[in-house]
Amino acid sequence: MCSDVREIQTEKQTATMAPHGSNGGGEAMLPQSEKSPISTILIFIAMQNEALPLVNKFQLKEDLNSVFPKEVPWVRYHGIYKDLNINITWPGKDLTLGVDSVGTISASLVSYASIQALQPDLIINAGTAGGFKAKGACIGDVFLASYVSFHDRRNPLPRRDLYGIGMRQAFPTPNILKELNLKVGKLSTGNSLDMCKQDEALITANDATVKDMEGASIAYVAELLKVPAIFVKAVTDIVDGDKPTVEEFLQNLAEVTASLGQAVSQIVDFINGKCISEL
Repeated sequence: MCSDVREIQTEKQTATMAPHGSNGGGEAMLPQSEKSPISTILIFIAMQNEALPLVNKFQLKEDLNSVFPKEVPWVRYHGIYKDLNINITWPGKDLTLGVDSVGTISASLVSYASIQALQPDLIINAGTAGGFKAKGACIGDVFLASYVSFHDRRNPLPRRDLYGIGMRQAFPTPNILKELNLKVGKLSTGNSLDMCKQDEALITANDATVKDMEGASIAYVAELLKVPAIFVKAVTDIVDGDKPTVEEFLQNLAEVTASLGQAVSQIVDFINGKCISEL
């Protein structure tokens, strides 16, 4: 089944999924205030360890009168940094197990609720990711995703295969790339930290350099609600390397999270005072 999906994707993906590229390049994604400086930024982060360096950097405070339903563990940090209203949201801890609520379901729910409540001009999905040495990724590299796709929604039925893959273009930021000299690569999203053979085949077909557990779901929500979104991913582990993923991830998490925070801080500094079209 997986080989069939890969063949279909290789032949049809680029042309058929073109409409989803509006998440990056189309005028429809630009707000009416595109000629005005960006005012409100939503930074979605899946893990608390990834969020706290930025909370401290921007001197944000936790929202004690939450904009979210009282029943959910979702957390918002907010504050003013330079000329920007910055919001960091993360899904919080699972109410039963006490671990970060990672994955596409939490990401979709929290990003949707955050956009509805906060009406951001721009979304930044920042997080750690696995990287592929075959595509040039190294531990600590920070990538801006050019395209995002899913690799674990396999459905070989006509057109549903492409819906499952869900390739979407990130909002293009040529000036950020030029100024900060970040790497560029495609991002593939799934709900597992490890990689089975079926996932590997579709990640390869997606031409992905990095893999995560939320990006493509946030791209989907951003496209629905017409908000430009960019994806900043720092590599904690080499998926096609010779070290166990869990071991390498835990070993590098603290250092790579610091690199991620630095990159996002630089991006926010660049964004300050600029309009969407200047990114």
